Formats: sequence, structure tokens, C-alpha cells
Amino acid sequence: MQGGKSSSAVGAAKEAVANVGASAWAGKEKTMAVVQETVNKAKAHDPAAKAEAEARKQERIHEAEAAKRDAMRYNAAAKEHATAASYHPTPGSAVDARDVEVEGAAAPRAGSSDDSYLGARHAVGEDGGHQLPARGTAGGHSA
Repeated sequence: MQGGKSSSAVGAAKEAVANVGASAWAGKEKTMAVVQETVNKAKAHDPAAKAEAEARKQERIHEAEAAKRDAMRYNAAAKEHATAASYHPTPGSAVDARDVEVEGAAAPRAGSSDDSYLGARHAVGEDGGHQLPARGTAGGHSA
């Protein structure tokens, strides 16, 4: 097996595992938002407070989804970067269409999209300091 193919398989596996972690984290955050909203609605005595609890729940859910999408974009970009760094063509090898420039712009890599960028606020992994928010409660106890 060629080195590039095995490293891309490893990169794909790492990306998949990181994406599962990001998805699990987002699911946990959304569940916590629903539970908090239920508690806030039970404590509320007026319709305005209940509506505010609902709005806050929706905001937290959207934030968790955005963080998950950012993490997945970051993971895809990290995999692409690792795959590109491990690709070393040998002299006399066939030219791949992905390596040919067209009118000064590189052709897009297979499987890439315009939304894979490194601007993620939250991501699973340790590359570049991008981390998901700390888990657990303020008192240091985890649920």
C-alpha cells in the first residue's frame, strides 16, 4: 500500500472520531439546554419569563449546532492539510488533475468544499489551541 493512501485512511478515521466527539458534545449541550429551559419554565410565574426561557433554549441549541459545524469544518481542513502534507509524488508519476493550475487558481481537491476553513471557534483536537469548552459544572463536578 502506498504511503499516501494509508495516511489518508488514518486521517479519515481521525476526522470521523473527532466528528463523533463534536456531535456528542453538541447533543449533550442541547440536552442541557432543554433541561434548563424546563426548570426555568417551572420556576417562572408569568408568560414573559416562560417565553424568555424558551428563547434562551433556542439560542443555546443554535450555539451548540454552530460549534459542532465549526468543529467538523476544522476537522475536515485538518485532514486535508495532513493528506496534502503526506503526498509526495515520485519522479515520472502521472500528473493528477488536482495538482494542475487553471488560470492561476488551483483545481479543487476531490471531496473539498468552500466551507472547509480554519476559522473554527470550537473543535475537537489539540491542533492550534482549538478546543471545545470545558466540560462539567462550575463546581468541578461532572454529570
